Amino acid sequence: MATDHQGKGADWSDAFLEMMAVERSAARNTLMAYAKDLTDASGFLAGKGLSLSDAADEDIEAYFQDIGARGLAPATAARRRASVRQFYRFVLGEGWRKDDPSRRVDAPKKGRSLPKVLSRAEVEGLIAAAAARDGDSGLRLACMIEILYASGLRISELLALTLSSLARDPAYLIVKGKGGKERLAPLNDAARQAVKAYLPVREQFLPKPVKNAPSKDNPWLFPSRGAGGKLTARRMAQLLDEAAMVAGIDPARVSPHVLRHAFATHLLEGGADLRAVQTLLGHADIATTQIYTHVAEDRLKQVVQDNHPLARKT
Repeated sequence: MATDHQGKGADWSDAFLEMMAVERSAARNTLMAYAKDLTDASGFLAGKGLSLSDAADEDIEAYFQDIGARGLAPATAARRRASVRQFYRFVLGEGWRKDDPSRRVDAPKKGRSLPKVLSRAEVEGLIAAAAARDGDSGLRLACMIEILYASGLRISELLALTLSSLARDPAYLIVKGKGGKERLAPLNDAARQAVKAYLPVREQFLPKPVKNAPSKDNPWLFPSRGAGGKLTARRMAQLLDEAAMVAGIDPARVSPHVLRHAFATHLLEGGADLRAVQTLLGHADIATTQIYTHVAEDRLKQVVQDNHPLARKT
């Protein structure tokens, strides 16, 4: 019986990896990471006479606890948990199981709702993982992440950027945000260099010309061969998920909006004025911006607790 279960679990894993390769165009490194992590989970469950196909909630919880007990690097442990979650979301969507046994693990804590924020090191790891993607796709994704983190743009604002807006290597972008209000968004040297690296390969993402139809210039900085002619927010989120996996970050913690949160929080941690951050984010009400002061305060308190020689561990 166990052999039959193992066969079904392996088939589901193969189907999941095929979906990631075909439907989401996952990079080779991403697929290898998923495969390695699912093999690790399967090996643990096999020791209990189970497989990924018939594991219960408590079995997946036990696996996650085992990951923590092995002394793995935090990034590796986070990636393995994320792989299992992604797998079971796929299985649930296919209707092969009626439940998600990974759902109970790391449930959200009750209390004040604060924005999810990545550390500076995690943002750097995410950019490195994006740049490591094969060829043109890596240059494009790294460029998008650099712009988001440098400017605090909303995803809709990023995807609405035109080629002409960055053609002359500006230090600032003029962005039209909510309510049609314009604001200046900064571009640091890293973002500008990423744009310069991406522009020569931009044409690889242009829609293919339609036979016997007049050619049209595509105005978007991030064009796509899809119906809309530009990259979609959904596709951008998928690409970020894949980069997060390679970087060893739980994809549930990463999104275009999380990069906007990181932009604001890291500015405040560095001593930026709250009013200046409000202007850069395009917030009409400063109360919306003040949430980031709580995030920054919590992170700074943790730094002191972890590193100050006189901090008492409780």
